[in-house]
Amino acid sequence: MNNKILVGTTLSACALAALAAKEPVVMTINGVDVPRSEFEYLYHKNTQQQQLDPQPIEEYAELFQLYKMKVADALADKIDTTATFRKEMEKYRHDLAEPYLADSVYLNSLVEDAARMARTETEIKHIMIHKSPDAQLDAESRAKLDSIRGLLLQGQDFTTIAKQYSQDPSAQTNGGNLGFFTIGKLPYLFEKAAWELPEGEVSEIVESPANYHIILGGRKRPARGSVHASHIMKMCRPGSTPEQEATAKAKIDSIYAAILANPARFEAIAIAESDDPGSAKQGGLLPWFGAGQMVAEFDSTAFSLSDGEISAPIRTQFGWHIIKRINSKPAPDAAELKPMVLTMVNNPQDDRYKMVKEAQNNRLAAKHKAKLNEKTIESLKNRVAASGIDSLFYSEYLTPDRLNETLLEIGNIRYPLSDLTSRFNGATMPDSRRASDIVENYLMGFYNGKLVEAEEEWLLLNEPDYRNLYNEYRDGSLLYEVSLNKVWNKAAQDKEGLEKYFNAHRSEYTWTEPHVKGILVQAANDSVGALVKERLSALKDKSDLTDVRKEFQRQAKIDRVLVKKGDNAMVDNLMFGGEEAQPTDSRYTVYFLYDQRTLDAPEEAADVRGKVTGDYQNLLEKEWISDLKSRYKVKVNEKELKKIK
Repeated sequence: MNNKILVGTTLSACALAALAAKEPVVMTINGVDVPRSEFEYLYHKNTQQQQLDPQPIEEYAELFQLYKMKVADALADKIDTTATFRKEMEKYRHDLAEPYLADSVYLNSLVEDAARMARTETEIKHIMIHKSPDAQLDAESRAKLDSIRGLLLQGQDFTTIAKQYSQDPSAQTNGGNLGFFTIGKLPYLFEKAAWELPEGEVSEIVESPANYHIILGGRKRPARGSVHASHIMKMCRPGSTPEQEATAKAKIDSIYAAILANPARFEAIAIAESDDPGSAKQGGLLPWFGAGQMVAEFDSTAFSLSDGEISAPIRTQFGWHIIKRINSKPAPDAAELKPMVLTMVNNPQDDRYKMVKEAQNNRLAAKHKAKLNEKTIESLKNRVAASGIDSLFYSEYLTPDRLNETLLEIGNIRYPLSDLTSRFNGATMPDSRRASDIVENYLMGFYNGKLVEAEEEWLLLNEPDYRNLYNEYRDGSLLYEVSLNKVWNKAAQDKEGLEKYFNAHRSEYTWTEPHVKGILVQAANDSVGALVKERLSALKDKSDLTDVRKEFQRQAKIDRVLVKKGDNAMVDNLMFGGEEAQPTDSRYTVYFLYDQRTLDAPEEAADVRGKVTGDYQNLLEKEWISDLKSRYKVKVNEKELKKIK
């Protein structure tokens, strides 16, 4: 048996039993106490839904007993042990716990931090060295960057050093100066380091997902917000010939003159003349942009214009532009930034995701007295960092002693190292750096998962709203599944039982007018129709038309019908003297009935399947209820019941 799968439900059952022992009991069903809080919650919820005619509590108590007996029957049938049910309940429990697990204080601090940073634009200056998948090369890269940092601290020129050592290709032209940026455009830890670094100061080594950096503190200025603008461009890259430069300049000057003569034609001229294909189709319209998203000349011009103003031609590295500023908006405040931050903290690629998980782990670990075995973890990490995950790793770590080493303790529960290493599934990863990342991610995921489980158990014991919603969903799911098995599916699938019930109650199923029953055939022509009739006459089992339909699938349509006069025009024509009708599909030209007869009353259960099935379900329900009452004892605490308003 898989103990890891069972642990969540087992603990929940224990938690609920412990809770019931502390609370007043309103009734006991099949030896299981129902705490007053659970009954009260469901009763009040029910009466709120019936405001015009609320149900008396005595009547509701009768229905509640039946409801709980059905749930007890589901448990007796072990529906709660099926993999599908467990998976559904685990997901619901996690979803239900999410609002309780969120650390609103910590999240709000991240939002406020983002709002503080959003009020400033920062000049980004950096020297970059790529990370390496090889741990040794990676260490050498860090060492190299540390030496470069030493040169800067000695006063050497940043621009010169950036051009010489930075692996950012743009450093050859910009000397490591990326220009001004607003927040949200760069990896979080890099961005935060740049914003907090005083101008002229050299940072420690800063890590981003793919690189290492040294940052030189840049200038700061108040955030200008963002701009919505359109432009018309005539392309002319650096290195163009003087003739190409002159041609591009002449064209942009001609366009500018046309716009000055009639500014309302800006969009039409952009569509016709702009060399930027993406924006030209939109009349030159660009997406909203802030600092760091456009080249410096374009940025400074767009922000210097007033809304609606059009610039004279300006030159950038891409060519000549005429810019029309459409609109602007200030830097976002905390309320505007909150959705962005919440999206980022749920993205595993964002640094804030790990920060939130670590904060959650620290908070829950303190609450539930959790402790990681640092000695075991350090030994595991050192082994993987040295040699990756290979066959020797498994031969070393799959020994009984190693597998049984304590990895984690939460309260009185101990989790062995095998709970973590089993997640590797025997996969190898010789790349020590990637192997270390895998181990770290698995460890943090496992640790967080177990802490969340502990918190969910605590919620069941201590948060009435959580507990009541969980119990309601769990019992409702059990009730649905057991009702399917005992009544709904049983009635629909029990053909013999349906027929027996129909014959015993035949007089209850009548029609007010005759019905025609038979097989309606629509065929492409008379020859096809004759062949269909021949095949139908040869069928041993007239109830199965599958093979005949398959044979004539493109030449005929074959349907069972049970209709009264007026229901089907073709049947009316053939049986009731109605007007000649047209087949329902233009491919068919003829139609006829096979094995037809006129019935004054249903001849079998299938003729009134819906009503018979419903009546048979009602019978099965009554028999089930009678059986439940005979098997499950109920004891009501009338004193506690009367206390409920």
